[in-house]
Amino acid sequence: MTAQLIADARKIIIKFGSNTLANKEGKINSDLLAEFADQAAALMKNGKQIVIVSSGAQVAGLSTMDKWARKRDIHYRQALCAVGQVELMGAWRRAFDKHGLHIAQILLTREDFTDSNRTLNMRNTLFTLVDEGIIPIINENDTVSVEEIKIGDNDTLAAQSAILWSADLLILFSDIDGLFDKNPKEFSNAQLVEEVRDIEAVRNNITIGAANNFGTGGIATKLDAAQLAFGYSIPTILAHGGRPRSLEALAAGSQKATAFLI
Repeated sequence: MTAQLIADARKIIIKFGSNTLANKEGKINSDLLAEFADQAAALMKNGKQIVIVSSGAQVAGLSTMDKWARKRDIHYRQALCAVGQVELMGAWRRAFDKHGLHIAQILLTREDFTDSNRTLNMRNTLFTLVDEGIIPIINENDTVSVEEIKIGDNDTLAAQSAILWSADLLILFSDIDGLFDKNPKEFSNAQLVEEVRDIEAVRNNITIGAANNFGTGGIATKLDAAQLAFGYSIPTILAHGGRPRSLEALAAGSQKATAFLI
């Protein structure tokens, strides 16, 4: 089903969580970004349009300013995001450089989606960038919003961006293979749910765990994002973004994932 969804989609939003982007040392995984850029460039040559929603500013900030690792003050967290956002975008730029592709940074807050003038400007910018073959990379503007650092919900941001852009498909890359009936990190007998058509029924029948190390969201935010996209007839794929050539594997149907179907 994931292969068919990708084949049918022209406009694809792909969200990367912090845990997907971080390597074992807690730094941005440049090899993963380079591998993804190869796959994204191939899809774009076949007529697909790609928009990325990327977490990882705090991870990149910590890898640059490791002396702040133990700082918990909100001003240091905002400062880490300010430093890290530069490093994060630099890593994405280098990944796409060898394909001759340009990237663009778009930093948003929740308020941007509630103001009609801002929403129109955001939409026009997205369409212009993509039409010119440039890859927009969206992230929360954590340096100006305390609430967003506290919630840190880039899953919902990805769904909102998909709606804004009228996307055909939303892909949420995480550090799990999809939706399980219970936490696979705690229960060895957890079963992958490969297709979901009723999110409310799923909520009543699975155990929702907490967020993991680097990420600020958990499976609950992914269900919320899929449900939000549902309302606009946008299907969602939840998959492990750290598997070898994961985007390519999903397109070929060789990697298991969860498809939230309309």
